[in-house]
Amino acid sequence: MRLKKILLIEDNPRRRQSLAAFLSRLDMVVATAPSLAAALEEPRLLERAAAVAIGIRSWQNGLDRQLAAVKARNPRLAVVLVSAPRNPRPVLSLLERGLVDQIVSPGNAVGLYAALRRETGIRQLIRTNAEYFDNMTRIKVERSRSLRRALELEQVYDTTLENLMSALDLRDVETFGHSQVVAKYSHVLAGLLGIQDERVLDNIRKGALLHDVGKIAIPDAILKKPGPLIAEEWTKIKLHPALGYGLIKEIKLVREAGNIILCHHERYDGGGYPQGLGGAEIPLEARIFAVADALDAITSHRPYRRERGFLVAREEIRRGAGSQFDPQIVDAFSSFESGRWERVRFETTRLLLGMEDFQKLAG
Repeated sequence: MRLKKILLIEDNPRRRQSLAAFLSRLDMVVATAPSLAAALEEPRLLERAAAVAIGIRSWQNGLDRQLAAVKARNPRLAVVLVSAPRNPRPVLSLLERGLVDQIVSPGNAVGLYAALRRETGIRQLIRTNAEYFDNMTRIKVERSRSLRRALELEQVYDTTLENLMSALDLRDVETFGHSQVVAKYSHVLAGLLGIQDERVLDNIRKGALLHDVGKIAIPDAILKKPGPLIAEEWTKIKLHPALGYGLIKEIKLVREAGNIILCHHERYDGGGYPQGLGGAEIPLEARIFAVADALDAITSHRPYRRERGFLVAREEIRRGAGSQFDPQIVDAFSSFESGRWERVRFETTRLLLGMEDFQKLAG
């Protein structure tokens, strides 16, 4: 099966011809243009492409405006920038603003091919999910007179989300079940803070369940790397909240869930990412999730250390109040006895044990 058309933009004719030939041999349908300006003058080039690869050797004035015009012309278009700038900040800003989806070093033709494959695959997944959720919404409307059927559809929706994150968890045996556990912790902690609206509580649970969905776009070579990450790999890891938020926006999930996905690595003291938010700037649901996530991380086994007890977790989270965590949420967490948190974990994970054993055998 041939991939959809790739638009290759490269001002050097020899490099353009060589890259086009390489990608064509790998079953990509390649169209070419000498510059972004030329591509923008040919609307059909951008409208028919699934992805565009753009080669630049130095920062070009107006590049961000041109990329914005490209995205406006075809919002679903994947943009891969082939560049190795001396000053990476302007290029990284393009990533943060969603004008560029990936950056590949010049001369790395295999990396370019992998990036194009990944980005077109992600967009196909987004389209499939969007179609699924559109169909589910239509069915909900058609069956709105039947409460029982509506509840059944909600269960299907929840199961779909859980299966999506279980599939992601299956990529790494060491963190299997993490999403389900932190979802339950977040739900309980939100209740301790006085949140009683069942819809809000459920939205927080869904956001916690999907918090790492952006890692779908991170290569296994980085996610499963046994040693420390280099700076470039760490930069890619830090993209997963924004990537996940982009995926969720496509399926129009609720605000609380999106806030957790985008902000779950922010710190109360402003030292987190991707936006460096601090204090009340961080959405409440993301501040709740941060404590729940830390509780699971401390009490779970990891390749680089053994799991620690819930009393140890309580003290470590208390020490992080005011720096990593919101003190008010730490107080609510501490009001729940360690043994009760341990019971929550047991009740959540006991249903996952059979699947975990299967995953280990499959691995």
